[in-house]
Amino acid sequence: MSVKIHVSGAVKAVVEATVPTLVEDLVASGITAQDPALWGPEAEAEASIRLGFTEVVSVSRPLVAEIEQLRDNLLAAGVDHIVLAGMGGSSLAPEVITRTAGIELTVLDSTAPGQVEAALADRLATSALVVSSKSGSTVETDSQRRIYEKAFREVGVDPKGRIIVVTDPGSPLEASAHEAGYRVFTADPNVGGRYSALTAFGLVPSGLAGVNIGELLDEADAIQLYLSTDDVDNPALILGAAIAGSAPLKNKLGIVADGTHIVGFADWAEQLVAESTGKLGRGLLPVVLDVHSPEIGEHLPDLQIVRLVNEADQFHLLPQNRHDGEILMSGSLGGLILTWEYAVAVAGRLLGINPFDQPDVESAKVATRGLLDARPEPEAPAFTDNGIEVRGTASITTGVETVAAAIERLLSDTPSDGYVSIQAYVDRVALPQLAELRDAFASKIDRPVTFGWGPRFLHSTGQFHKGGPAVGVFVQITETPSIDLEVPDRPFTLGQLIQAQAAGDASVLEQHSRPVLRLNLTDPAANVTSLFDSLN
Repeated sequence: MSVKIHVSGAVKAVVEATVPTLVEDLVASGITAQDPALWGPEAEAEASIRLGFTEVVSVSRPLVAEIEQLRDNLLAAGVDHIVLAGMGGSSLAPEVITRTAGIELTVLDSTAPGQVEAALADRLATSALVVSSKSGSTVETDSQRRIYEKAFREVGVDPKGRIIVVTDPGSPLEASAHEAGYRVFTADPNVGGRYSALTAFGLVPSGLAGVNIGELLDEADAIQLYLSTDDVDNPALILGAAIAGSAPLKNKLGIVADGTHIVGFADWAEQLVAESTGKLGRGLLPVVLDVHSPEIGEHLPDLQIVRLVNEADQFHLLPQNRHDGEILMSGSLGGLILTWEYAVAVAGRLLGINPFDQPDVESAKVATRGLLDARPEPEAPAFTDNGIEVRGTASITTGVETVAAAIERLLSDTPSDGYVSIQAYVDRVALPQLAELRDAFASKIDRPVTFGWGPRFLHSTGQFHKGGPAVGVFVQITETPSIDLEVPDRPFTLGQLIQAQAAGDASVLEQHSRPVLRLNLTDPAANVTSLFDSLN
C-alpha cells in the first residue's frame, strides 16, 4: 500500500469504535460508486455533481501526453518559466506538487500590487501564464490575466502563444479564451475545486513546469483500490474517523510534517479540510504546524495532531518515534492526495455536513464588490501607533492606545475553546517574515493559531471562519503599498481590489460576531519591526 497510517492512544479507540460502522454502511465503496445519498438528502443535489474525484486517475490519463507535448513546444519556443494565476485549490495543489518535485513554478495567488509587479519583472519575455479558474469568473485571476496580456504585448510577445487556460467546460472563461486564441484545457466539472489536485487544475501548471505528472497519477492509482474497499484497514476510513470521530471535543487539527520528502502538503490539506467541513457551526479547524510549533508541546485538549513522516515503519518499531495519541501518516504525494480527499468526504458524513459546498465563501466576495462599486473613504483609524493604523471591533480598540494593548485585549477575549486567525493582505514576497507571527502569537496564548496570506485564504479557510464554530478571533494585517497597478478595462486598481477584499472580509466577520483587530502598515518595511516588538 502506498499510504500507511498509524493511530494510538485515545484516537485509536475512536477509530476502532467508528470504522466498523463505516465498513458496515459501505461508505468507501459508496463514495467510489458516487452515491450522493451518503451525506443526507440536503446534500444530495451538490454531492451528485462533486464525486468525480473518485475516477480522476482514469479521466486525467489522456491529459499527460497533451501537457507534455505543449511543454516541449513551449521549450522549443524559448519559454522556460511558468507562472500560475489561480486561487484556492487551483494554486495550492500545483504549489505542493512542484515544490515536492523540486520544480520551479511562480504561483501568483495574490492581488498585492508589489507581488504582481515582481512576477512581471521576472523573465517576462520567456514566460508563459497558466490561468486557472473553475468558475471562469474569479476576480483575482481575471485581473492577473488582463495585466499579463497587456505586459506581453508591451514587450512584443503575442499572448496567444503564452497564455494557457484551465477552466470548466461551458464557463465564461472557456468561451473568451477560445475567442482570444488561447490554448484551453477543460477539467471534469464533477470535481470541486478543492478536490481537483489530480485534474487539469493540478496537472497542467505542474506538468508544464516540468513535473512527471504521469508518475503522480501512478501514485494515486496504486492506492485507489484500497480506498474503494470497505475494510477496517482502509487508510481513508481510518483517517476520516480519526479526525472527525472525536468532534466536537477534538475539533482542531494540527498538521505537521516531520520529513522533507513532501513539501507544503499541510497548506493544501488545510484548504481541503477547512472549506469542506467548516459550516453549520461545525467543522474541523486545520492548523499548519512545524515540529517546533508551541502548540505541539501544549497538549491542547481539543487539538488532534496529524504527523506526516518519511518512513511509515519507523513508528511501528522505535518507541521514540511512536508519538502516542497522534495520527502518523506516510506515503507518496499522489497517494496522500487521494487518501485525504476520500477521508474528508468520510469526515463530512461523520460530522453531519455536506463536504462539497461552501455556502459562506460568497459573502466576502459580495462585500468586496460592494466596496469596489461604492469606493467609500477609508474608515478613520481608532489610533495610530508607530506608523501602524489600528481599526477593528470597538470592544478591542476602544480605550487602548498601543498595538500591544489591542493585541492583549483580543487575546484575552479568545474563548477557552477558541483560536486566533492571522490574515496578512500584503506582498508576501516582500514581507515573508510576517508568517513568523504565527508562532509569536502561539507563544502568547495556549490556543491554536492559524496564518493565512490574503486574499488566497478567502478561497479556502475563509469558509471555516464564517461557517464553522464561532470561537475565532481575527488579526488582519494590511499595508499601504508604495506602488499600484491598473487592471486593463476594469474600473479599479489592484491596490483598490486588495483593500476592498480585506475590508469586505472584516465586515463579514464582524457581522458574524467575530472580533477583528485590523492593523495597517503605513510603512511596511519599517512597521514590521514595531509589530513584532508589540508581541514581546
